[in-house]
Amino acid sequence: MVMAGFMFAIMGVFVKLGSEVFSTAELVFYRCAAGLIGIGVIVLSQGKSLLVDRASLKLHLSRSVSGFVALMLYFYAISHLPLATAVTLNYTSPIFFVLVLTFARKQWPRRGQIFSVLLGFIGVVILLRPTISSEQWLAGLLGLGSGMLASIAYYNVSELGKVGEPEWRTVFYFSLVSTIGAGAWMLLQSTPLHWPDFQGWMVVVCMGVAATLAQLSMTRAYRKGRSLVVVSLAYLTVLFSTLFSWVIWRDQISLFSLVGMLLIALAGIWAGATRLQRS
Repeated sequence: MVMAGFMFAIMGVFVKLGSEVFSTAELVFYRCAAGLIGIGVIVLSQGKSLLVDRASLKLHLSRSVSGFVALMLYFYAISHLPLATAVTLNYTSPIFFVLVLTFARKQWPRRGQIFSVLLGFIGVVILLRPTISSEQWLAGLLGLGSGMLASIAYYNVSELGKVGEPEWRTVFYFSLVSTIGAGAWMLLQSTPLHWPDFQGWMVVVCMGVAATLAQLSMTRAYRKGRSLVVVSLAYLTVLFSTLFSWVIWRDQISLFSLVGMLLIALAGIWAGATRLQRS
């Protein structure tokens, strides 16, 4: 999970570097097209079936669409905010996950879950209010929206696992929907498309490799490790992103920012621990 956190932060660095040339839709397209090609090769070489029943297809579509929009919002936030701030806002997803479970299962949350949500939103307010200028509020809200939609995607991933859907099929449909969605967005946007030059291809390749290694490391961590430890170590992405943000872009991290990040991390770990105890 330490490796996953580091590689997710590396991915964020290349997304931010790429945003100087590419639009958000182009970055998402390249990111997801690489994943689609990779998983497609595995599917074709091993003769795996992509057929699913109607109930599973509905879950796949919900997971893919919510995940795609969350990724678009996340990449947009990275492009317009300090890297550490954008990553932290996206990592509100465990907090929103508590709310998603509450509405989906029609069960009132436990006291610990309520406190974790309140603590998380206090952290968001502290993080945003002192550090984001007026022209960055839209990016801040969209970054927060990426965390909310990511929680919906994670819930659907959990439900897909319960009905026996393999991970590779979930990744395939997400990559397919996201590639089509980002490709359509690219064609509809008013700005001209940017065909990558050598430097652009380096950014795209490094972004894809980092994302793939992060996904593989995270998957192995959740399969082999203790769940609470894994949930806690996931927030190392925020730490690594903060360091990269300071070293590369010289973004100053204020005391208010650090307090807000810490509260969001604690709330996410608390929410994860409460969820694990309940299950």
